[in-house]
Amino acid sequence: MKKAIRITEAEWEVMAVVWDRPPVAASTVVEALEHRKQWTLATVRTLLRRLVNKGALRQESEGKRYLYTPLISMAECARQESESFLDRVLGRAPSEAILHLVKRAELSREDIQGLRRILREKEK
Repeated sequence: MKKAIRITEAEWEVMAVVWDRPPVAASTVVEALEHRKQWTLATVRTLLRRLVNKGALRQESEGKRYLYTPLISMAECARQESESFLDRVLGRAPSEAILHLVKRAELSREDIQGLRRILREKEK
């Protein structure tokens, strides 16, 4: 099993751009985030380098610049984060949190049917 990749809040911001526009250059990440973050190109390059070192991104050179492509999907990162959260905060007893989330969520008919399928599987 692969080692979980822990991604910081700032790295999530960068990954969201990379997931949305692969392959992407650092300058494109800066432009995409400029309305929310006032990060310099150096800051973004640092975050991209960290993500490469963690195994979340692949870096390929194209002329004088690097392009970044995700090696892990958003769904996999979200799964790892949720499992980490369950381990750290809920002590692997997530039923109360799940009930709270289901009560608060706006669920489609398909979402509800999916939940029912999961619950039927758990009952078996």
